Amino acid sequence: MWYVYSPKKLTARLENRKMPNNLRLDDTDRRLLRVLQADGRISNSELAERCSLSASACSDRVRRLRESGYITGFAAVLDPEKVGRALLIFVEVVLDRTTPEVFETFAAAARRAPDVLECHMVAGGFDYLLKARVRDFAEYRKFLGEVLVRIPGVRETRTYAVLEEVKSTTQLPV
Repeated sequence: MWYVYSPKKLTARLENRKMPNNLRLDDTDRRLLRVLQADGRISNSELAERCSLSASACSDRVRRLRESGYITGFAAVLDPEKVGRALLIFVEVVLDRTTPEVFETFAAAARRAPDVLECHMVAGGFDYLLKARVRDFAEYRKFLGEVLVRIPGVRETRTYAVLEEVKSTTQLPV
């Protein structure tokens, strides 16, 4: 059977439909996200039990959370010392010009640099804040001289070596 809707009624029907990007989190979704952040390798049956759901309802909710973009991926968290990346460095980067071309050149170079874990454009006294992990100060000196200061547009850098990681987490409060 075919239905013909006026454009106004069709728009209203589409807006009232639950679209994945308009997903509203309820308490169960939040509980699922908290448990998955703490243990991304948990089995569906254990996750369902911990969140008071049936296995199929749990699987459906997790799939919906992935499809709607709340869950963007799963990863193993490695011990930096055991993989030769014990030294954590933060670097403030000041560019010589703040033009779209210079920003894009710098951002592209940061994305390509394997030592850079995070790169953030910031407001304030400098342009970018980098988080990098390297083996030791000799490796950082090499990264600074061979990669960072050779990026076109970099005027100056300020380096902060981390002496102690007081808190480091990937878990967001939900």
